[in-house]
Amino acid sequence: MKRYFTVIIEKDEEAGMYVGEVPGLPGCHTHGKTIDELMNNMREVIELCLEAEKDKSEELPKFVGVQQIEVPA
Repeated sequence: MKRYFTVIIEKDEEAGMYVGEVPGLPGCHTHGKTIDELMNNMREVIELCLEAEKDKSEELPKFVGVQQIEVPA
């Protein structure tokens, strides 16, 4: 059975790296020099996070979505 996760990706210009995190999986974040490297790293980290979470009795939080909001500059 496949499970799908949303990965939030940001670019750290100073470090020249892409940083990704999975909402709803505590501590599930990593980085990579390219998007492909980041996504390969994310796959590994997600598997590790899921392995760690399966021993807990609590259900994982449900990711709802991402929204943007406008505020004055």
